[in-house]
Amino acid sequence: MFDILTLLQCLLPEIKVTTMRQLSQIIMAMLAMSGRVTMLGISRWAGTGGSYRTVMRFFGTVIPWATVFWVFFRRHLFCPNDVYLLAGDEVVISKAGKKTYGLDRFFSSLISKPISGLSFFTLSLVSVQQRHSFPIQIEQVIKSDIEKSIVSPIPEVKSQAKRGRGRPKGSKNKNKQEVIFTSELLKIQKMINELFKLIANFIPRILDHAIAIKISKNMLTYN
Repeated sequence: MFDILTLLQCLLPEIKVTTMRQLSQIIMAMLAMSGRVTMLGISRWAGTGGSYRTVMRFFGTVIPWATVFWVFFRRHLFCPNDVYLLAGDEVVISKAGKKTYGLDRFFSSLISKPISGLSFFTLSLVSVQQRHSFPIQIEQVIKSDIEKSIVSPIPEVKSQAKRGRGRPKGSKNKNKQEVIFTSELLKIQKMINELFKLIANFIPRILDHAIAIKISKNMLTYN
């Protein structure tokens, strides 16, 4: 426990001492427990000072998690001679029930079909030398009422006639730089801009900011 408290000392400017002690208790419990992590399970493994009410108070506290992750990474994990890549991915976990915030149906690539659960989009710094990913910014994906009302159309299978060689007559060039901003792309672009502001003047970026914005625009297009 004292080793964990020592590692968390760098977070004191961002979080309170009480919150840091609660976090150390929760970390110890999560390292010891197995299976599904719940607040009740954490309280059972936390021991003295980690009651269920304490766990509830911690998760009810507003914490700047992106700043906390970045400060911890910069203090204990950052290597000046390493090369870091910015990567983003959406993670879907199954969840039963009906009252959990953000509970909806999301596509799971592991099962290859939509499932009832929670979705989170994560931006991580990937170490090229260590081959490790360090999550910095995580946000829960919440579907709006408009997105919930949209029903995916069933594609019609049409028999395609065999086309001759060459370019079809009358076809025009298309501007591939024009990208329609969906709500998902706007959220990703906002997260990238916030992360760039957070890590500015610390990790040198090879890509120009304008180029990075173009990449964020086309990120989901290639997926």
